[in-house]
Amino acid sequence: MGLATRLVGDDADVVADPRFRVILLGSVVSPMGASLVSPLLDSLVGVYGVSEARIGLVMAAFTAPAIAAIPLVGLVSDRYGRKPVLTAGLATFGAAGVALAFTADFRAVVALRLLQGIGFTGIAPVLIAATGDLFAGDREATAQGVRFTTVGLSLALVPALAGLLVALAWQYPFALYALGLPAAAVVHVHFEEPTTATDDGDAARNVHRLGAALRRPRLGLVLLGRTVPSVLWFGFLTYNSIVVVRFLDGSPGAAGALVGVASAASSVGGTQVGRLTAAFETRRVPLLAGTAASGVGLGGVALAPSLAIAGVGAVVVGAGFGVVLTLYRSTISTLAPDDLRGSLVSLGESAGRLGSTLTPVVMGGAVALATPRYGFEAAVRGTLLGVVGCGVAVGVVAVVLADRYAGLAAD
Repeated sequence: MGLATRLVGDDADVVADPRFRVILLGSVVSPMGASLVSPLLDSLVGVYGVSEARIGLVMAAFTAPAIAAIPLVGLVSDRYGRKPVLTAGLATFGAAGVALAFTADFRAVVALRLLQGIGFTGIAPVLIAATGDLFAGDREATAQGVRFTTVGLSLALVPALAGLLVALAWQYPFALYALGLPAAAVVHVHFEEPTTATDDGDAARNVHRLGAALRRPRLGLVLLGRTVPSVLWFGFLTYNSIVVVRFLDGSPGAAGALVGVASAASSVGGTQVGRLTAAFETRRVPLLAGTAASGVGLGGVALAPSLAIAGVGAVVVGAGFGVVLTLYRSTISTLAPDDLRGSLVSLGESAGRLGSTLTPVVMGGAVALATPRYGFEAAVRGTLLGVVGCGVAVGVVAVVLADRYAGLAAD
């Protein structure tokens, strides 16, 4: 454990828990829904016969189901346990993803991405809640960081591989989604529930308690802040390939590499969350610093005159994203009582999905409106800068006000 301790701190032994190792396996699959498709978007414009503005729907269709479905999935996982929800989510996600290789009809693609998004609602929120079930305090923050690092490693490898495969045939990258099927089998056979299900009376009471929790200002501010890293990250994912291929004369492989380096940086940022929560009296400073870094990095990508500058921006946006997202997830998990953890974590993920769903749609609309007057390149770069300004402003306000309510106080 020597190297692991140097990387993530004194609580690195969390990886010795066999239940947590199964969680890490699911975390390899969970980020592929967006990261695999991002470097392909420019290549798929011609395949699907749609405009650059409409291609963002491939991202939005995946994130949309989570807005409504994730809170319901949280209640189900609290009631019936994490294992059945996680198994079904991985199987649905993998099967729908593989099916994308067999159609170029845009309506079918959107439908499959919606189905894949439904599957995703049973993966990431359940993995986060199950990690909170297993650990507490700084150990929980460290475990969430290690889990996110696993996500980051997947994010670093999958986009680059997808960018290479699409050069052979547009269908080939979607075969990577088949990894969800054996992962579902492993969870079904080997995962042990870290918590017990509630009875019917407790479930009804929890719905009432959940409504009461949502009326607390600090929780509302934390949920608002949780949308910000998703907005900035999906702004990067949606237009990264267009910036690289159209404006910087790069290839789809280069676009995938940029997502890869950003994801690697996010995984490194995630490893430091346990240390950050122990080092600061409140979580305000690392949250503000991480939000600012994400905004500066995305601004660098938006204005980049070369691939090298875009690469630096990608590293910065990724590092900030890793810190901020993991801190918000840890904060929500820590604030939640055991019998409401799945529900509250799911609400946090739903808030994030709201941001990631609206971002491609709003950006596509802004680009379409601005292009006739300013040109396509200026419209894209300007829209990215607008996302930076709005995202950072909302993030700063949410963190400062939530800290006043002691909602982000360290454990």
